[in-house]
Amino acid sequence: MTEPSTSLTPSRARFILLTYLCALTFVLYLDRVCISQAMSSMQRDLNFSELEAAYVHMAFQLAYGLFELPTGHWGDRVGSRAVLARIAVWWSLFTALTAACFGLYSLLIVRFLFGVGEAGALPNVARVVARWFPPNERSRIAGIVQTAMVLGGATSPLLAAYIIELFGWRWAFVLFGLTGIVWAWFFYRWFRDDPAEHPAVNAAELELLSNPGTTVRHHDRIPWRAVLGNRSLYLLAVIMICSAFNSYVYLSWFSNYLQKGRGLEQIEAGPLTSLVLFGSGVGMFLGGFVADGFAWFRWPIPLARRLFGASAFLAAAALLYLGMQCESPLATSLFAALSILTTTATLATWWACITEISGKHLGALFGLVNGVGFLGAFSSQFFFGWFANYRGNLGYTGREQWDPAFYACIAVLLLAGGCWACYVSRPVLKDDNHEIQTPQIS
Repeated sequence: MTEPSTSLTPSRARFILLTYLCALTFVLYLDRVCISQAMSSMQRDLNFSELEAAYVHMAFQLAYGLFELPTGHWGDRVGSRAVLARIAVWWSLFTALTAACFGLYSLLIVRFLFGVGEAGALPNVARVVARWFPPNERSRIAGIVQTAMVLGGATSPLLAAYIIELFGWRWAFVLFGLTGIVWAWFFYRWFRDDPAEHPAVNAAELELLSNPGTTVRHHDRIPWRAVLGNRSLYLLAVIMICSAFNSYVYLSWFSNYLQKGRGLEQIEAGPLTSLVLFGSGVGMFLGGFVADGFAWFRWPIPLARRLFGASAFLAAAALLYLGMQCESPLATSLFAALSILTTTATLATWWACITEISGKHLGALFGLVNGVGFLGAFSSQFFFGWFANYRGNLGYTGREQWDPAFYACIAVLLLAGGCWACYVSRPVLKDDNHEIQTPQIS
């Protein structure tokens, strides 16, 4: 890394920004995961089945997948400041409006619109990270931001369980919905798309952040021919689909599984679900440092990424299999936590790969490939709801009704490991090679 030519000590505005980004992703998952803990209470009050609960989860995923690309591209065109503020306000309003639902159909509409609001958050965060942080810090920053995201998800079942116990499920959505509106107000006042326009960024920090060829916004069309012919994007998309399938089992169904498959009370299932999601947060945090640490290895970085990704998903499949053999809900949850820890440890590496090959179309292509992950999440939501209904209709109850579904997760994890083993980095546009630099050792 080159030293700044100025004698000034670089300011640290980018780390204040990191606090904002962590708060955003924390609240993002706090609101997203709340419904998984509330679902059994909502089913009793609004009278809908496991399969219909799956449709509710799928409504969010469908909207999220459809609007991820256009909202990411919107950030490329107008900048991320206004787009992120709009996203936070929109999703917060529809989180609160979930409390007003009076039946299945109103819930489906509200959850679909909630998904429209959340779409585009991560592509725009990726744009901000690429513009505001030097290349040798980006993977760590991505890992920290993703850790905050999953810690929000881990906090949500635990916090929601107590709010639901004391005040009912409707108040949980109202209280969680207020947080994003507060964040949007502070963020919009503080943030600038271009660090050069921010009064807290001095010349020395600005030189650290300067990357030849990167732009704050642009109006170029997405190069669809190059995008559709890029094999690296296809592999990253399949990895994201598999990761989303696996993750949404824990985000949407694990608390229900513990209650209905393992016979726990809601107040007992909440902490164990939080334990699993906390494991995911640990994986994301460590994964950011691992991804930046590849530059220290004697192996080429692309080879290190492939080996790391493939090994992590193989280990995750083995750990999940061991967890399904355990009688104790605590032991099963611990193995599940270790399994998701190993998969989420690869996400900062995935983030580095998509940033590296996307160039100035990062918002759009991050949105495209991350949005394609809705296929995995969508399938996961439907499969677990359908499977539980199917096994229940055959007369199975408890673990016999729910446990076999987890073997589908094991197969998906093995597929993702195979994709990592085959991954090769190819930029979408050759003249974008200079846009995103690979971190180098100082």
